[in-house]
Amino acid sequence: MNTIALHSKIFVTGHRGMVGSALVRRLQVGGYTQIVTRSRAELDLLDQRAVRAFLEQERPDYIFIAAAKVGGINANNLYRADFLYQNLLIEANLIHGAHLAGVQRLMFLGSSCIYPRDCPQPIREDYLLTGPLEPTNEPYAIAKIAGIKLAEAYNHQYGRQYVSVMPTNLYGPNDNYDLANSHVLPALMRKAHEAKLRGDDEYVVWGSGTPMREFLYVDDLADACVHLMERGYDGPLVNIGTGTDVTIRELAETVMDVVGFQGRITFDATKPDGTPRKLLDVSRLADLGWTARTGLRDGIRLAYESALFHNA
Repeated sequence: MNTIALHSKIFVTGHRGMVGSALVRRLQVGGYTQIVTRSRAELDLLDQRAVRAFLEQERPDYIFIAAAKVGGINANNLYRADFLYQNLLIEANLIHGAHLAGVQRLMFLGSSCIYPRDCPQPIREDYLLTGPLEPTNEPYAIAKIAGIKLAEAYNHQYGRQYVSVMPTNLYGPNDNYDLANSHVLPALMRKAHEAKLRGDDEYVVWGSGTPMREFLYVDDLADACVHLMERGYDGPLVNIGTGTDVTIRELAETVMDVVGFQGRITFDATKPDGTPRKLLDVSRLADLGWTARTGLRDGIRLAYESALFHNA
């Protein structure tokens, strides 16, 4: 049952990013006519006064917080202060500003890195804060955990309906393909693509190839988020994923096949592996009536076809 009127005013933050743009696409397909967006130049989410003034003027009915400072394992480890400080500010400004503007419904998007590094698999939502985090992305994870707890606090103290969702590793249109700070899947796609263009015999993959990861096509994530908002869900945090995972080696081989690279894969074991495994338990989401639709190979093909470097 859809609890959102099609004329409702819906503010999507980070609409130029991979997640935000997918949310806008999904809302447009759903027939929503008042989707509010602002670029970074138009609204600096790090500026508390600007965010508060904007929300009090616009007074959206619903907010999706998809804006964040994001990056891969290298960027997370190098720019630790930036990732912690900027993400804390973004979420605090938006959640507090939403409350002051009287916004009752809000969805905060986190990351599966919030869970302990070595927690049992698959990862249930109640494993949060039960053990140490992965050191390489600890600042980002701490910021996201703070956002979850901030949303919960406003629910408890003020009766708001601020929901948090925890996506697994995402990929798709508008992904970041900068090799210096991208996530593993877009980095592998670009490496394989460029190796094919150069006619290389091999392409190098960071780490041992043994860690296991779960990947979700970003348009599936957007569909899940809108599904939860439409049905009026206001319970505890929800994992969003596929419930299946692959090794980095298997991922690299699939990418190689989709891209059409004919060489071999070489693993650079001097580079970090990160968390050994991150597979989300998605049974809560399934009970709420949603499961992922896009298979990994099909999703990689769609992402590769949409990548800006594809026709280079």
